[in-house]
Amino acid sequence: MIYVVIPIFNEEENIPNLKNELSNYSFDDSFLIVFSDDGSTDGTKDAIEENFDSGSFVIIGDGINRGPGAAFNNGFYWVLDHSTSDSDIVVTIESDCTSDLSILPEMIFLNKIKYDLVLASVYAQGGGFDSTGFFRKLISSVANLMYRFAFNIKVQTISSFYRVYKISLLRNIDSKFGTIINENGFICMLEILSKSIHCEAKIIEVPMVLKSTKRLGKSKMKIVKTTIDYLKFLFKLKFKKFSK
Repeated sequence: MIYVVIPIFNEEENIPNLKNELSNYSFDDSFLIVFSDDGSTDGTKDAIEENFDSGSFVIIGDGINRGPGAAFNNGFYWVLDHSTSDSDIVVTIESDCTSDLSILPEMIFLNKIKYDLVLASVYAQGGGFDSTGFFRKLISSVANLMYRFAFNIKVQTISSFYRVYKISLLRNIDSKFGTIINENGFICMLEILSKSIHCEAKIIEVPMVLKSTKRLGKSKMKIVKTTIDYLKFLFKLKFKKFSK
């Protein structure tokens, strides 16, 4: 079973394009999209129900806006509760169509044959940005370099939403740390990557070009808050250990 976990927050205008993108890469009947709604106040839910076929998706969430980390965590636990096989996999992508789904078959193949976690990487050779704001690109680049240097992290990208996980890895993280994700903000991607490394997961990167020009509307990332979150998390990793 392939579960596609997508955090959503006020993405009404992006939903039709997301449906078109995903339609090109549906695999078989064992393909379920889990929309984890982070308290959308626009017509996102209606847009999903209008565009996606009944039975191909579920929408979860309690109507409260907490951040992408909480949305991912809810989505992961929904999958863990409903999965019946350790061979199931979990794909995570952005809801704003910036993920390049043309590399998804390769990512899933690598996950199935060997790797616990496959990362779509703008920093791997062949990856990049088609059009991204200077400050956001700067923060991403500095954060990647800082964490890789401080903690000897071998992968080149630490913050991308676009990943493929073995469900057994998510169960292992939950068992070892008591929860999959604690952080509610965008720093959640670094948190789960760090936990995956602690679990000795086999990780590989696939180059991707981030397609910012496909996004309708503005990014939900708050640059100043995210920068502060990175610094706080750096301190936490440096002086504390993850604990259950």
